[in-house]
Amino acid sequence: MRHENRRLKRFATDRRNRRTVNGAIALHVPKDVIKAHSTPYLKGGKPARRPHLTHADDHTIVNLYGARYRGIVQYYLLAGDVFRLNRLHWVMQTSLLHTLANKHRSTVSKTARTYKATIDTPAGRRTCLQVSTERGPGRKPLVARFGGIPLQRQKTAVLLDREPSWASHRRKELIGRFLARWCELCGRPGNVQVHQIRRLADLGKPGEQQPDWAALMIKRRRKTLVVCARCHEDIHAGQPTASHGEDHWRARCG
Repeated sequence: MRHENRRLKRFATDRRNRRTVNGAIALHVPKDVIKAHSTPYLKGGKPARRPHLTHADDHTIVNLYGARYRGIVQYYLLAGDVFRLNRLHWVMQTSLLHTLANKHRSTVSKTARTYKATIDTPAGRRTCLQVSTERGPGRKPLVARFGGIPLQRQKTAVLLDREPSWASHRRKELIGRFLARWCELCGRPGNVQVHQIRRLADLGKPGEQQPDWAALMIKRRRKTLVVCARCHEDIHAGQPTASHGEDHWRARCG
């Protein structure tokens, strides 16, 4: 048993245990969540500019604010009091205007008039802050928008709270060859360098008379070759190199 005034918080949604007429479960937006999301945009209790964003272009700034606000609102659309996010909207919007005004050395009121726009939503027309970037003839402009989302409960909203997926990047073959610290031409261990060409077609076709280093590149179909400093100098000087050939390279690679 829990006291009726005690609130249980789960998945960042406020659930209150108390008697209701119809016995329905109600979801609420926690006050401390609004406070936590508002804090980064406040200074001395008032909305403030974010100096580290002033070097970015207008589209990037508006897009960053808009994506952050949109994500929070969409998460709480099932809550009956989602309208409480009006406080967060005011804080973030004022901070955004201060940031843009500081960037362009203008006033907040002039900045608001410059970026104010009206859009159509399922709940009617709404005002927002918007930046449109033209992308040339035949292409739609790139639009960044903050706000314009009706703070009304959506009973059919679907909450997709997925676990973050981490991308795994395989180490490139060239890095592994470089870290092996041996020359792929003469087989000497030690400090190595990378010799690279623009394209394999510049070396000719297999079977043609080629230097050892070029023949090895063609056979392996690689535009890079990890070599020691001595072999690298010989390549650029057009001198013969002491090559152990493809069999030696395969043996060292395992």
